[in-house]
Parts: sequence; structure tokens; C-alpha cells
Amino acid sequence: MMLRAILLTIFGLAFIISGMTDSQGLNVGEKAEDFSLANVDDKLISLDSYKNAKGYIVIFTCNNCPYAKAYQKRIAELHNEYATIGFPVIAINTSDSKEDIKARAKDEKYPFVYLYDKTQEVTKSYGATNTPHVYILKKDKTVAYIGAIDNNYKDAKAADKRYVKDAVDALLANKEVTTTNTKAIGCSIKWKAN
Repeated sequence: MMLRAILLTIFGLAFIISGMTDSQGLNVGEKAEDFSLANVDDKLISLDSYKNAKGYIVIFTCNNCPYAKAYQKRIAELHNEYATIGFPVIAINTSDSKEDIKARAKDEKYPFVYLYDKTQEVTKSYGATNTPHVYILKKDKTVAYIGAIDNNYKDAKAADKRYVKDAVDALLANKEVTTTNTKAIGCSIKWKAN
């Protein structure tokens, strides 16, 4: 009986560990596949749409999560600061309707593309779990950073760790990104039934 309990524990731990090491989605150092998703103007956008990009700030977000709402202005600021020097924000909505996405982009005057992941396949392929969840990609689509925008969703001025800015600044200076992973703080993505 004791041997059986030990074996079950070992198999259980092996299953958990295999699930942890064989995670779904992208890891830092892996290459992201391109995608083609509709923007709010119905134009299809891909990473390759940005011919002069030095990299990409891909952010999975939604309309109604309090965390996503708290970061709206900061996401626009990131785009305004970095798009002209080669790192555009590409926001991907994970769960709202196309009409709601169009309305939000218009109301907030988003300066970045706001794409509709109708099937959630792109969201799943990246491994995004929360909104907002950031993936910074190098020009060759290699993942350089995954996680949060900064360390204070309530107050941008109180944030003393600006993960996205630090990562993009490092890449623009041809330096290594020092913080490559942080925990994405936000609402869990609501998955659609198959």
C-alpha cells in the first residue's frame, strides 16, 4: 500500500513537472509566428505590415478589465514614444466583440492598431493569460520580454519598474534585456467555448 502511494506521488509530480516544462505558448528566446488579424478599420494587419520595424510591442488586452483600463493611457504613450523609432504597439483584443473593439478605439482615440482575435488562436499561440499581457519581439520576431508593463497598475507615476520601456530601450541600444520575464498582472482571459 505504501509503495503504491509513493508511485502515485512520483507519477503525479512527473505529470505536473512535464506540464510546467512543456508550457503552451512562447518563451523568451523563441520566435513568434506572424499572424493576420483585422484592425478596427477591417484592414488585415500582420507583423510584416511594419516594414521599417526594429521590433514590436505586442499587447493582449480587452475593453472591460479594470487592469486593462488602467493601462490604456500608458499603452498609448508607449506607442507614441516608440512607434516612430521602430517599435509600434500592436494591441490584440482577446475577448470583446468587433463592434465593442471599434467603439473603444474610436472613443479613446487609440493611436495604435487594435486587432480582433476572433478565434483566440493568436492569443493561445503566444500563451497570453491575462489582460494586459505584453510580448516584446525583436525585428526577427524573437521574444525578448514577456510580462507586465510596469509594477504599479494603479499609478504610472508610482511605478519604479518600467519593464516594457527598459526592455525596448535596451534593444534600441543593442544591449541585452536584463529583466526578460515578469508576472502579467490583470484579469484572466475569458476563453470562448470551442
